[in-house]
Amino acid sequence: MNTPETEIAAPNFVYDIIDADLAAGKHDKIVTRFPPEPSGYAHLGHVKAITLNFGAARKYQGQCHLRFDDTNPAKEDPKYVEAMKQDIHWLGYDWKEHLYFTSDYFPQFYEAAITLIKKGKAYVDSLSAEDIRAHRGTLKEPGKNSPYRDRSIEENLQLIEAMKNGEHEEGSHIVRAKIDMSSPNMTMRDPAIYRIRKAEHGRTGNTWSIYPMYDFSHCISDAIEKVTHSLCSLEFQDNRELYDWFLEELDYPQPRPHQYEFARLNLPGTVTSKRHLRSLIEAEKISGWDDPRLPTISGLRRRGLTPEALKVFCERIGVSKRNSE
Repeated sequence: MNTPETEIAAPNFVYDIIDADLAAGKHDKIVTRFPPEPSGYAHLGHVKAITLNFGAARKYQGQCHLRFDDTNPAKEDPKYVEAMKQDIHWLGYDWKEHLYFTSDYFPQFYEAAITLIKKGKAYVDSLSAEDIRAHRGTLKEPGKNSPYRDRSIEENLQLIEAMKNGEHEEGSHIVRAKIDMSSPNMTMRDPAIYRIRKAEHGRTGNTWSIYPMYDFSHCISDAIEKVTHSLCSLEFQDNRELYDWFLEELDYPQPRPHQYEFARLNLPGTVTSKRHLRSLIEAEKISGWDDPRLPTISGLRRRGLTPEALKVFCERIGVSKRNSE
């Protein structure tokens, strides 16, 4: 049986990358992060990411940050933060003093958006969501520029401040990066970086009426925390180009964080979506997030599984660049 010190000990491509980086002198210390959204309980799919991130930090005498991605106040709840912290501790990991929230960096995100606008690399768009989708194009056809793409820097600065102060309604404007609407990578077709949300935030109250998109906040948070290896699941593979674009345009110092993608844990016939699990709870089909029939960590704990069993399961599945079932 595995001990807490040897999880995900089998060789894998992530460890190969870290070994090469250390040999080349690229980093003095390895820093990873686990960034869950506090919108539900952690489930079996999270165990793989938890063990990989915390396990890599432990293997290389580095550190792993626990950062809650609290950028959508309509979906989040402090009870989910506490439940995830309990589950991670139960698995045998400790982030020590490195507990963070994406909301810690709201002022830095806003200043980054202002920087991009002043550089002519971002703008406020007033198209409807439907029109934005229509302008985006397809995999075979390029997108079309928004008619608001060439707003002056001064007008963009005035609009984003008004958005921040709550002077506009949800859906009336968004802030977009100005990149390339004909890019073959659709992620680079002027992605949204801020949207209006009229909802009270659990940690910042009503200070903000705009909230950053994940692609924008993720890389900046990594850079602020000096993360070295940002380990994401494969659905973010196309987003890596955007991750690097933001860090380059915002001129973060080298060595910058780098994103690496791995195959997430797919369990055919098992519902792991927090949205679907929440709907079962709200419909009173199950007793709660720790129902032993669920694949949540707390449910598996009630079922009698041990942390070691879950980590052995993840180790035997392995870490790869290709999705499998």
